[in-house]
Formats: sequence, C-alpha cells, structure tokens
Amino acid sequence: MKNKIFLVSAAAALFLVSCAVNNGVSSEQIGLRKANLNNENSVVLSDINYSGLGAGESALLERSFENAPPLIPHNLDGMLPITKESNSCLTCHDKAIAQDVGAIAAPASHYYDFWKNKPTGDVISEIRYNCTQCHVAQSDAKPLVGNTFKAEFKNETLKSKSNLLDVMNEGVK
Repeated sequence: MKNKIFLVSAAAALFLVSCAVNNGVSSEQIGLRKANLNNENSVVLSDINYSGLGAGESALLERSFENAPPLIPHNLDGMLPITKESNSCLTCHDKAIAQDVGAIAAPASHYYDFWKNKPTGDVISEIRYNCTQCHVAQSDAKPLVGNTFKAEFKNETLKSKSNLLDVMNEGVK
C-alpha cells in the first residue's frame, strides 16, 4: 500500500513539475517571419520587385502545377483595385476579346457557376470575378522555405492551359 501511495505521489509531483516547466510557444517562435504577432512594428518586409513589363510585353509563365492559377506576368499599375463596377483584367482576358488583343482568354471554368452547376454563357462567373483572389503578379521574391517540388503535367499543353472544368469530377462517383 505504501508503494502505491509513493508511486501516485511521485507521478503527481512529476506531472506538476513538467507542467510548470513548459511555458508554451511564444508568438516569435511560430510562423515564417519570426516576429511578435501582436505587434507589426518589428516586421521587416522583404524588398520585392514586380515585373515592370506592361500587358502584352511579357512572356507566358509555366504554371506551378497542373490547373494552378497562372501568375500574372505583367505589372498591374492602374489595374487595381478590382471592384464590382470595374475589372481591368477583363478588358483583355474576357473570352470575347482575348484573341483579338493577343491575350490568353479566361478558361471555361471561369464561365461556369459551380453553385448552380451550369454555364454562365458569355458572362464571367461571380465567384471568378475577383482575379487577384487566385492570380498574383510575378515577383523576384525569394522562397521563405526550401522547395523541391517538381510538377508533373499529364501533357505539355497543361503547362500553360487549364482543363479544370473537364477534370473537376475526375475520380468522383
């Protein structure tokens, strides 16, 4: 009986000591920027340069992975913000205009309403209207962590084209 009381007492003491020693993780220890999350004054932003090329002057960029939103290869000066009254992206990338101006047209998935499960015709879907929600301008930002990911594409055309609407239900029964 004395042994049981001793073991329970020792376990309780060990538990209490270990709880007292663990102070948790500070906000400076988590995240990629290693700064206090409650105070933005100590955050040092990296010097990032975006492409200075205008629309139509830049080269098409390979996607990061199949059906990834492509990066925007040109500068966005004067094109933002996107509002419900104005979306400068669509002045070139709307499917009715793109070919005439030499731009890449928004893919079929942008002209499809996934909530109603039907095409939107010639009007871009409301959920795809805010382009910069998925697409970002290319910059010379250095990676914050190492990356050895190598994309594998089903075919070469998918490096610069989306087939998302065609494969959306792949593997779903």
